[in-house]
Amino acid sequence: MPGQQPAGSYARKVLAPWRVDLSWSSAQLEGNRCSRLDTEALFRSGVMGTHIDAVMLFNHKNAIEFLVDVVPEHGLTPGVVRNLHAVLMQDLLPDSGELGAIRRKVVNISDTVYFPSQVPSLLSEMLERILDTARVIKNPIEAAFFLWVNIAYLQPFEDGNKRTSRLAANIPLMLYNRAPLAFLDVDRGHYAEAMVGVYERQDVSLAVDLFDWTYRRSCAKYAVVLEAMSAPPLLREELRKLEAFNCARYRVTMGATEAWTAAGRPA
Repeated sequence: MPGQQPAGSYARKVLAPWRVDLSWSSAQLEGNRCSRLDTEALFRSGVMGTHIDAVMLFNHKNAIEFLVDVVPEHGLTPGVVRNLHAVLMQDLLPDSGELGAIRRKVVNISDTVYFPSQVPSLLSEMLERILDTARVIKNPIEAAFFLWVNIAYLQPFEDGNKRTSRLAANIPLMLYNRAPLAFLDVDRGHYAEAMVGVYERQDVSLAVDLFDWTYRRSCAKYAVVLEAMSAPPLLREELRKLEAFNCARYRVTMGATEAWTAAGRPA
């Protein structure tokens, strides 16, 4: 369509704050102990080291960059999702042969009685069905939610299924140039409750509420980031003086100012 930007344009524009947001938020949900400031400093340094928390964060960063690079060309395919898992779990699995591979071992999920399928051929088939279904869902937000809950429910990989589902949920959003999903400010306990509802009762009500809440936060934040990027040079100079305590004189809300500041004050 005339004027339509290529797939992935939105995600690429907000990549700098988004990869920090999603990397840190997703890692926190896995029990990572690094702070957001630690994450930003780590990414600026470019030095991963060997500490498991740093490896997890860098893997998220690399996986997000992988999606930005490949999704516009390849879309939503088993190959993309399996490579996504391989990047996310690099140096975190005892057997590197399991990276991106459909699992052949029994997997147990903590804090739930749910016991996922253990048949590799069925897991592979079901993963393809999930992706096929997501591709025909016209609403990219619905497709993102569908991928998030169903990949986590299927547990197709030996480990790292939930983090793979969180990043994979961004693929439809990227293809339709919608705001990316970062799982901003999601409480780990609330996330676990939502997943237990999916695992044990096939009840997505808590997951719907959580997804709706956090995606609205992502939309609000990245809208502010894009708006700041489009500001003329003179306004950019004024923006350097903008703070939550003086934003009223610029006719900017405190919420928008705080979101812009949290994004690193993009110019």
